[in-house]
Amino acid sequence: MCLVGQTVVDNLFKEHEDPIGQIIRFGKIPFQIIGVLNAKGQNTFGQDQDDIIIAPYTTVMKRILATTYLHNIYAATPTEALSNQAMEHITSVLRANHRIREGTENDFEVRTMAELIQMLSSTSGMMTSLLTAVAGISLLIGGIGIMNIMYVSVTERTREIGLRLSIGARGKDILWQFLTEAVVISMTGGILGAILGIIASLTISSLVHWPIVISESSIIISFIVCVITGVFFGYYPAVKAAALDPIEALRYE
Repeated sequence: MCLVGQTVVDNLFKEHEDPIGQIIRFGKIPFQIIGVLNAKGQNTFGQDQDDIIIAPYTTVMKRILATTYLHNIYAATPTEALSNQAMEHITSVLRANHRIREGTENDFEVRTMAELIQMLSSTSGMMTSLLTAVAGISLLIGGIGIMNIMYVSVTERTREIGLRLSIGARGKDILWQFLTEAVVISMTGGILGAILGIIASLTISSLVHWPIVISESSIIISFIVCVITGVFFGYYPAVKAAALDPIEALRYE
């Protein structure tokens, strides 16, 4: 006998087909469906809570896992304040059942949701720091690339800069010209990156069925960062171009 979630029913049976009393097999082991669980949807981690089969623990232990002990036991308390007290009581009961002597370490683990949340928060913080470092290195490499491109552009267009200066262009005109070009290069990379990121996110979501949320604020922030990167790394080459001597620039070969 077993209880099944709604996702299992949708995958194994036709629409409007009654699964109650039907026989399904886990490998070669038959189970008769005696009930269907209410749909719960996804949990906070994006896992489908309806993709589940519940069977008697003795059957699972003997015929599927081939073990003589329980892997996990879940317990609930009426209020969160009683969780520590319940953990102490559970620990004492398990130590007595396992015949563990005083001063000997437990051969089991008892955890509360607060500990699990703290562990997940720590892991999430570490991943955030790692991704921030990777993003910072990527921005630095991209900025250096923009700076090199602008240096090459200034060198190859020295005569053009000299000509513009000789016919009345001011230094700040040249400065704004090259800053604008640096920002355009940076924004182009940002647009391409945003498009590839959206495509990759939608592809992953369709393949592994992870929930993906693409916020407009993240795209706007990425474009702002692109502008700042273009201005920061394009400023020095632009200043160098604006400071060229028109006569020397016209003589440049």
